[in-house]
Amino acid sequence: MKAITRTILILSLVSLVNDIASEMLLPIMPIYLKSIGYSVLFIGVLEGLAEATASLSKGYFGKISDKTGKRASFVKWGYTLSAVSKPLLVLFAKNSIWVLFTRSLERLGKGIRTAPRDAILADESKHGDRGKVFGFHRAMDTVGAAIGPSIALVFLYYNQGKYVSLFYISFFPGIIAVILTLWLKDKPKPAEVLSTKERVGFFSQFKYWKASNASYKALVSGLLFFALFNSADAFLILKMKESGMGDITVIVVYVFYNLVFALSAFPIGIIGDKMGLKPMLLIGLMLFAGVYFGMAYSQSRIAFIILFFLYGLYYAFTDGISKAWISKTCDKKDTGTALGVFSGLQSICTLLASSLAGLVWYKFGSVYVFYIGGAAALLVAVYLLFNGKYDSQKN
Repeated sequence: MKAITRTILILSLVSLVNDIASEMLLPIMPIYLKSIGYSVLFIGVLEGLAEATASLSKGYFGKISDKTGKRASFVKWGYTLSAVSKPLLVLFAKNSIWVLFTRSLERLGKGIRTAPRDAILADESKHGDRGKVFGFHRAMDTVGAAIGPSIALVFLYYNQGKYVSLFYISFFPGIIAVILTLWLKDKPKPAEVLSTKERVGFFSQFKYWKASNASYKALVSGLLFFALFNSADAFLILKMKESGMGDITVIVVYVFYNLVFALSAFPIGIIGDKMGLKPMLLIGLMLFAGVYFGMAYSQSRIAFIILFFLYGLYYAFTDGISKAWISKTCDKKDTGTALGVFSGLQSICTLLASSLAGLVWYKFGSVYVFYIGGAAALLVAVYLLFNGKYDSQKN
């Protein structure tokens, strides 16, 4: 596979190992926090605030990486912060401020590394290989997302209810990811592309929106509207728990979903390069709508298995595809900023979506959370179908 360079392979392996650590905890986090007395509303606000921390840093560090031409250092520090923060959470888990701090610290690590990492992927790939490269990275990333919960599943099978130990175990794959980043090196950038004299304010990243072209604005506007109603995956896990599923069942279904995502992301990326990224994204949104409407009333194990199968496909059709598409609408010198601003604004929307979902669930019940999310996905699919401003692609 000529499109997969050494750098892309290293980044993909780093994401794989890091996701073993992260996803080992993701299906456990809401269950653990609820078991020690936190409400669904608090969990929703927690996830939203954590994502907000990432959002305010993604575009900032993406812009700095564009201006300085340095990307690898941000990747290294980002993964380091995430690795050390995970086990810290359980030290004082009953202190809500501490939980907010450590969860936000983990997301800050994600905010530091995300845009520079995605910019490296875009810089390393050719125009016609973007879907393939981002799809390969997401596939490797999601293999880790399947292995992580599998480790949690085996551990909890023999140690029921001992969630705290998993937080400490997650430290080891996190450190391996950090070690792998040491092999990443920055490529020299042309002098005319760099501008280290310009001071980059923390919120100056968002000025890119005004300077960006119509293609970028049109595409990102639709994706951000969708993000406003796409709450954290923790709510899908809580829905299974609400329906009477045990911890083991929840983790097995979650592992299954990640395997579907991992196995389908790369081939869908290849198809997207050949058939166009727009049809792939539309299919993904339709899948999301079907999953959310189905989640509203699902109660059986079989129903959840089917829905999480479709949910894995939804991610494969949208996650890497959307980043690949965005990278084609901007100038190459602004790739880190463009992807970072999108990721940052997307995280702010996730804050609002998760907080709103927690409130709606608390006040009216889970059914309305999934109805609202499904309806929003359909609206965005219609918008993308008929809005052609983003069809001109640059890079």
